[in-house]
Order: sequence, then structure tokens, then C-alpha cells
Amino acid sequence: MKHIVYISRAVHPLSDRELERLLQQCRRDNVLHGITGILFYSHGNIAQLFEGEPAIADTLFNRIAVDGRHSHVQKLIDKPITERSFADWSMAFHPIEPQGFAALQGFLLPHHVPPAPESLSIADALLVDLVRLAVFGADPSKPAH
Repeated sequence: MKHIVYISRAVHPLSDRELERLLQQCRRDNVLHGITGILFYSHGNIAQLFEGEPAIADTLFNRIAVDGRHSHVQKLIDKPITERSFADWSMAFHPIEPQGFAALQGFLLPHHVPPAPESLSIADALLVDLVRLAVFGADPSKPAH
């Protein structure tokens, strides 16, 4: 197994509806390929950690890197892991209408994102926290611009 962490910019800001469709697509595709992880999104800023078998994770990252919905894709981590840290896929983001997403499973508001799992190394947990800070800013109750 391995995990990959990357950051990027959306070519255009995604609406709440587009985010909902993206989560549904990710869930469907990731179940088929044994990929788990977490995706952070706020006003065009994207950060993702995903984990799976090496060949599948590499193929996924290569697809993401050329996906026309992203720009400035930068891989931050690409390393082997012994166990999954995010067994359940989730997406944290600043929705335009927070009340509309409160009941949707798999969507997390930034101030509800749990701390990094203990299965992450200290260095990776710090990087995930830095990525979360870069996407959401110092106060997760307010969107980063």
C-alpha cells in the first residue's frame, strides 16, 4: 500500500452541486479500485490524501495530474504505508450553503474535520495539518480565499 498527498487549484470554483457530484463519483470509483482517503476543498483550493495499492494509486495520480478540472497539481507525498489511515472516504469543504449539506454523509465542514489518524507518521500528520491550514486558513469556520 501507499499514500499520495497533493495540492492543486480548481480551474473554476466548484458549486455545492458540483461538489456533491464529485463526492458521488469519487465514492463509486474508489470502491471499485480500493482507494480510500480524504479530500479538502475550499474556494478553488484542493488538497487530497488517497491510499491504495501502488499501481492503482500511481494510475490515479497520473489521471488527476492531467485532469482539466485542476491546475498547478503538486505532489507532496508519495510513500509506502503499512495500513490505511482513512478507511472511509470523506470530503471536507466550505459549502456555499452549509445547511444544505449538514445531512449528507461523507461531507465534513472544516471545523468538523477530525485530527489526523494515529496511523499516520508524525511527519505525514503534520503535513496533512499544514495542507488543511493552506486550504481552510487558520480559522476553519471562515473560508480561505
